[in-house]
Amino acid sequence: MRIISYNTNGIRSAINKGFIEWLKTDPADIICIQEIKAEKDNVDYKKLEELGFDTYWYSAQKKGYSGVAVFTKIKPDKVEYGTKIEQSDFEGRVIRLDFGNITLINAYFPSGTSGDERQTYKYQWLDEFYDHLNKLRKTRPRLVITGDYNIAHKEVDIHDPKGNKKSSGFLPEERAWMDKFLANGFIDTFREVNPDAKDSYSWWSQRFPTVRLQNKGWRIDYITITENLKGQLADAKIFPHIKHSDHCPIYAELTV
Repeated sequence: MRIISYNTNGIRSAINKGFIEWLKTDPADIICIQEIKAEKDNVDYKKLEELGFDTYWYSAQKKGYSGVAVFTKIKPDKVEYGTKIEQSDFEGRVIRLDFGNITLINAYFPSGTSGDERQTYKYQWLDEFYDHLNKLRKTRPRLVITGDYNIAHKEVDIHDPKGNKKSSGFLPEERAWMDKFLANGFIDTFREVNPDAKDSYSWWSQRFPTVRLQNKGWRIDYITITENLKGQLADAKIFPHIKHSDHCPIYAELTV
């Protein structure tokens, strides 16, 4: 099971920048997209189907905003849209697919960069999502959580930890949530496979065009797995050379 997680910052924009051509290179069996900013009918999804993908879309109610999708060559046994938590579902933040005894959740965590109100909501969402996962694990204990978490966990995960101490995405409360989440039986697949990796980022600010060239980035995209899948983790990578977005794809491989 080869999995990609990728915030495309608009799926239509990514397609215009060569996203479909990249998929033709067969980078993974399951492609988890965040921030699609579109509805299925606004996208030429038949090009994805021609590559062998079944496509599942969960768009935000607000047009051109948020939303998640999964394109998969492995047929799921079940697909569930949302978490039944009103605001999260209104923003199209979570989609779940079951593959045998493995449950994959693709999530677009809120950003708090636009101000205090959204930062407050981000903390609310984190708590709600944590509780949702704990409840789900009672019946579906083998989980894969892909997505843009919008949190750089450790100092090694951000190019300028001192200068960003007060920046949303690297605040102490957000990093503490990641500590709690991982201590609750989840594994950061990239760090598990690459414990000593430095300068490994998945997002670069678009406000300053040179920062990607200089690799002044943040690692805020993750594929995490429950500890009971640790023995099946075969690989985890980041693909910074793939450039359809201000994020890049990240990758994990499980033996099933």
